Amino acid sequence: MKPAIALVGDFSGTSVAHRAIPPALELAGQAEGCPVSWTWVPTASIRDAARDLAGFAAVWVVPASPHVNMAGALDAIRWARKTRRPLFGSCGGFQHLLIEFARSHAGLAAADTAETNPGGSELIITSLACSLVEETSPLRFTTGSRLRAIYGRDTAVEGYHCRYGLNAAYREKLAVAGLRFTAFDENGEVRAAELPEEVHPFFLGTLFQPERAALRGEAPPLARALVRAAAAASSP
Repeated sequence: MKPAIALVGDFSGTSVAHRAIPPALELAGQAEGCPVSWTWVPTASIRDAARDLAGFAAVWVVPASPHVNMAGALDAIRWARKTRRPLFGSCGGFQHLLIEFARSHAGLAAADTAETNPGGSELIITSLACSLVEETSPLRFTTGSRLRAIYGRDTAVEGYHCRYGLNAAYREKLAVAGLRFTAFDENGEVRAAELPEEVHPFFLGTLFQPERAALRGEAPPLARALVRAAAAASSP
């Protein structure tokens, strides 16, 4: 049976990232010799992640926010983190990985995003200094990180479609709680985070949208890594 991946988010046919994700997984499955299946799981349909996502080997929290049901997206992230299911979040998915981790591990119970709650007391996610809507930018990966190993090189150029990112005021607190920041732009701004493998087998998020490589006919390294992780998670 093919490993099944839940694509958690609210599908939109106008989203470049949403159009790119299925071919990204198709190409990744071919490249890894391990075809996978995937299902779009709208956030509004998630009332109990342990029940609603039980049949999935891995979770990809996809771009495009705000979510119809933010609580459902956070519940999916929490469930995957606690059950050690492979978990990847890109763009808005990355932002929500940070929020869930901040609430669960960094003592920031009111962690939120300025996109939907600009008056919040603990805004982990705030407006970027410069919008990254349909922009590309060079990245550098931290030595010894999972991202560095996945890409097999120190740098890459990736595309974005976002206006919000990590509030630097909370970076230290999240790092002390155990989150590793492992990709940065030319100005040193955080563009990805992960948990060490000894803590979670695959917990990784990127502000950039690596799935876009599939629209050029390329299997994105991160999609390949997620497919490998899903296959390992579904093995007896």
